[in-house]
Amino acid sequence: MSRSFKRFALPALVATVLTLPAISAVAFEGVGRVATPSEIAKWDIDVRPDFAGLPAGEGSVVDGETLWIEKCSSCHGDFGDANHVFAPLIGNTTLQDIETGRVAALTQPGVRTTMMKVPTVSTLWDFINRAMPWDKPKSLSPNEVYAIVAYMLSLAEVVPYDFVLNQDNISSVQERMPNRNGMTTDHGMWEIDGKPDTKNKACMKNCKDAAEISSFLPDFARSAHGELVKQNREYGAIRGARTTDEPLNEDMDSATSAPTDLLGANACLGCHGMEAKLVGPGFSEIADKYKDRQDSVTYFSERIRNGGSGNWGAIPMPPQPQLKDEEIKQLADWLAAGAPH
Repeated sequence: MSRSFKRFALPALVATVLTLPAISAVAFEGVGRVATPSEIAKWDIDVRPDFAGLPAGEGSVVDGETLWIEKCSSCHGDFGDANHVFAPLIGNTTLQDIETGRVAALTQPGVRTTMMKVPTVSTLWDFINRAMPWDKPKSLSPNEVYAIVAYMLSLAEVVPYDFVLNQDNISSVQERMPNRNGMTTDHGMWEIDGKPDTKNKACMKNCKDAAEISSFLPDFARSAHGELVKQNREYGAIRGARTTDEPLNEDMDSATSAPTDLLGANACLGCHGMEAKLVGPGFSEIADKYKDRQDSVTYFSERIRNGGSGNWGAIPMPPQPQLKDEEIKQLADWLAAGAPH
């Protein structure tokens, strides 16, 4: 927006607002109420680069390593450098980068890890606190977040293995972030007078109606992850689309039916397809491999409860301690019956 346009537009906007009729609060009597301080506090959880909003707490690298293996390694690897599920988090930074605050590898082609790019340690803390683990966001305590961040920083050689991260020393850690000097504001996203970071021009003629823009799943892939409408997170406004013809309120007590409520609620369908391999093998593949085992129900129950690795490649199956015994038995019976769906 040009300065001359702003000189015209802002006074006009103010004049327009002042001439609008006053909206009486009586018109909304009985509709809603003022949020309480405790309700606001539950939503106001972001942590900013100056560490405003950072809760008190502490976590050691040692504790973070234990938590990482339990809650993070199945997607990110034991050392944060795996790329079999998500892009690697750790790697391609050096002690020289820590000294300069600029990651030299960013000037060369190659893999971009999170630690290469992120300039602020608060970003790591904030994202893990709000969104991790992937299947149970907001389930970590502040001390657990401190510990996991400390472990990540140790893997990147930002802090030593005996380090304990807390709200008082985190600012000193910021001074060692490998890309702390790599952030730029020269792109128009911070200041309205800045330089735009795109070269595209707004459509001015024969523009398509935005309502026509949509996305869809092709038929061959539509049911690869089961019934998506049953796999919603507790948080967020995104609703899953119907991808199968199965009833939404189907009784899942029988082992002859796919327990999709359990599979969806525990993020099983994020790694396993009903038929084919995704990250891990398809349920039908698992059932077929072990169909001749006499102790298949016991075997499946133990694998679901404790996890494991090696039978289907290097990617580990994480343990599922949140499942009740009867839920594990239901899943094991279903697999032993051939994983019908």
